[in-house]
Amino acid sequence: MKAVKWILISLVALILIVIGALLVIPLFVDVEKYKPYIEQQVSQATGCPFSIGGDLKVSLFPSAGVAFSDLRLGNPPGFTEKDLLVVESFEAKVRLMPLLSREVQVERFVTEGLKVVLEKDKEGKGNWESMVKPASTTPQKEVEAKGPEVGKAPLEKLPVKNYVAGEIKIKNADLLWIDGVVGDRKEVSDLALELRDVSFETPVHLLFSAYFEGNPVRIEGTIGPLGTLLEGGTVPVDVSIDAFKELVVKAKGTLSDVLGKPAFDLVVDVPPFSPRKVVSVLGREFPVVTADPEALAKVGLKTAVKGDPTSVSLTDGTIELDRSKIAFSARAKDFVDRPDVALKMSIDSIDLDRYLPPTASKEKAEGGPAVGSSSSPAVEKKGKEKKKDKIDYGPFRKATVDMEIGAGEIKVMGVRIQDVLIKINGRDGLFTVEPMEIKAYGGGIDGKASLNVQSDRPKAAVSMGVVDVKVRPLINDLLEKDFLEGTIGANMAVTMEGDDPDTIKKTLNGEGVLNVTDGAVIGIDLTGMVRNVKAAFGVEAQAERPKTDFSELRVPFTVRSGVVTISGAELASPLLRVTAAGSADLVTETLDMRIEPKVVATLKGQQDTKERSGIMIPVLVTGSFSSPRFAPDLKGVVETQIKDVLKTPDRIKDMFEGEEGEEEESPQSEPGEAIKGIIKGIFGR
Repeated sequence: MKAVKWILISLVALILIVIGALLVIPLFVDVEKYKPYIEQQVSQATGCPFSIGGDLKVSLFPSAGVAFSDLRLGNPPGFTEKDLLVVESFEAKVRLMPLLSREVQVERFVTEGLKVVLEKDKEGKGNWESMVKPASTTPQKEVEAKGPEVGKAPLEKLPVKNYVAGEIKIKNADLLWIDGVVGDRKEVSDLALELRDVSFETPVHLLFSAYFEGNPVRIEGTIGPLGTLLEGGTVPVDVSIDAFKELVVKAKGTLSDVLGKPAFDLVVDVPPFSPRKVVSVLGREFPVVTADPEALAKVGLKTAVKGDPTSVSLTDGTIELDRSKIAFSARAKDFVDRPDVALKMSIDSIDLDRYLPPTASKEKAEGGPAVGSSSSPAVEKKGKEKKKDKIDYGPFRKATVDMEIGAGEIKVMGVRIQDVLIKINGRDGLFTVEPMEIKAYGGGIDGKASLNVQSDRPKAAVSMGVVDVKVRPLINDLLEKDFLEGTIGANMAVTMEGDDPDTIKKTLNGEGVLNVTDGAVIGIDLTGMVRNVKAAFGVEAQAERPKTDFSELRVPFTVRSGVVTISGAELASPLLRVTAAGSADLVTETLDMRIEPKVVATLKGQQDTKERSGIMIPVLVTGSFSSPRFAPDLKGVVETQIKDVLKTPDRIKDMFEGEEGEEEESPQSEPGEAIKGIIKGIFGR
């Protein structure tokens, strides 16, 4: 017992001696004498001038602490700012005795007047690079010998039973970024950070505020208690971010096993805000140019986010995008090796035209260059010679995709569609779109498509059926032209290869048939063309816009290497029968068609059943897609009609006869005079 007693007395005496030394040493040791040595060592280590202008204080008991003021670390030569780091004052104190029981008690940790300048010179070299030493690497054999720290308990990684802090503050801090390469300068000023109630047993209150380019940013909330981290448990989080007086982001939920396999389960809420206002407040130009300058004026988001380092899922998601509301859920996993993505989205209505780039015609009207156009043939030629970057389809071959997109109404390129349902599935570089169901203009569209990117040259196939779609409003919305009315039905199947427009056009192949019933060709009076060249082609003024009524228009077509060939196209009407044949070259965007009337029945339309005879004039359609040209086939007229007149000269009078009671005198005996009459009727002379 005496031995134990003397051991205890010795330990107490030793502790008292240590405490006494800690109390006495600062009184007799002048720390200020060591400032030059400290400054010299830091300068040598960083290669930059270093100084502590104020007093340097050190305390050892009952709290170990250090305090200094006016600390400055200078910039290396060649940079604009004098100092890289400035600290006006710093003080930190930690109680010593609680450390014996594995508790950390921080009395005070306060930094004031911190200023950090990160700068790149014109050559792109950073002012921090000269003081960063290459990290020593551990030999691979040593790493293998140690093995991974799988299953190591959090308590072994962080051997602390408790942590308590009284005052933790950063006040009046400034962060400055200077990029000499691009001439950019950004500043975060008046930065303040305060942590309250810091402990493993109570929630930590976080308060952060700063000004980014003069605009306020504030983060406030609670995290913890943090003690559950030591046991691999969950940590409650409730944080709110308020930025630029416009953007608010709220996140509430839990973090778990942060020191092992971290995971999160949060509800994120972003009340509607204006991205345009945020960008404007920052003094930047909005990065997206939209056809509607008011688009992207309102965006909001709310969703539950759950994930870990290998997967993430979003459920119960809603997005407010201007006047549209979007419900969604999504999942993604195996981000690197074999990405697996699933998405389900439902849109009430959206006008996609608002978010597309301005149209060429609009930019031209405003005096700007048209999208996709060049200012001169030389520029266009130079653009064509520019080598196109090759697309890497490797990630698509690894990906697995499962998507379903539905919409109540969508407007795109002027076309309005409803009740949209599209499902996309893909794996190993083969993607399918089936079904693809759309309702539009009183009818429906049903189709499917596939895309194969298993090779460097992608292959695609599309098949589609159209039923009972009103063609006139469709063409008016899509092309802003009015040349056809009726009810359209169609079936088509095409294939194509490549990933650029030129290659796709050249490899386009397929076939199909187009049917339009109970319609009319607007802007062309085929009946007038048959009876009177001058009226049909605009030589004589007409009171009403011409059109040709028909009961059915049937156009079968084939596509070979980008050339659409039409043969056997028919227009059937009580007035006449018209056939058409020819081709449309998608590569050169040119037309070569011949429309030939077969029968002339009446002048007035489907309601008039009185038959009349007249000259049948074939119509040639040439030119480009943007500027088609219509002209009578005069050569064909002369060749066919002269032969008929020479055989039956009595028909001359009927050919040039007007309405009843308005007959013209016409020679009927001499064939030569008959021919002159034909030419006169054709050319209006």
